[in-house]
Amino acid sequence: MSVEAMSSPPDGLPAYRLLTGPDDSAFCHRVSEALALGYRLYGSPAAAFNGERVIVAQAVLWPGSKHAAG
Repeated sequence: MSVEAMSSPPDGLPAYRLLTGPDDSAFCHRVSEALALGYRLYGSPAAAFNGERVIVAQAVLWPGSKHAAG
């Protein structure tokens, strides 16, 4: 079944996910994996400094969920 045909995310994942973590390659891989599953970026990324390192966040949304735009 193609991603486009799936009405809900695979493996029981929620339609909305907020991915957070240190600004490193592992975080970029997590976002890339979500996109490969079929999620779409939702809003702009955010970044903050916790006194030691930069922490980033990116929301992703499953297409077709009731909160998805267009």
